[in-house]
Amino acid sequence: MPWPSPADLESLVTRFHARTLPKSEWTHAAHVAVGTWQVNAEGPERALSTLRTAIRLLNDAHGTANSDSGGYHETITRVYVVLIAEFLRRAEAPDRDLAAHVQALLASPVASREALLAFYSKRRLFSVEARRDWVEPDRAPLSLDAWLDVTVADRAG
Repeated sequence: MPWPSPADLESLVTRFHARTLPKSEWTHAAHVAVGTWQVNAEGPERALSTLRTAIRLLNDAHGTANSDSGGYHETITRVYVVLIAEFLRRAEAPDRDLAAHVQALLASPVASREALLAFYSKRRLFSVEARRDWVEPDRAPLSLDAWLDVTVADRAG
């Protein structure tokens, strides 16, 4: 069975919020899975607020400093919340279980570690300003359509 199963997803989210999720399990895929659960449960605005606090607290529990060079990253978190919300709105089978949506999202190009570079230059995305606060994209408007347009054009050229 692909990761996460419904039980895996619930366990992941529970351990994330309890700050008992080991650092070794706090992977990119886990970030996306927890973000998807949170957006589904609270909607994008409340989810963003919850994730801001919870990610910082988990980083603290891991001994990871939330600083200008590591830990919580505002722009990356906010971009993923926007993309996840749009992904869930567009879901072909909105009534399937959330773990299946997480599996579909993780299998999509949106979950790629490089996906945000369709919207941002590396310099802008990994700047101190972007880590601290929201910064607008400098390559393409933030939407799944824009991401697909840019990546298709990049592959063609």
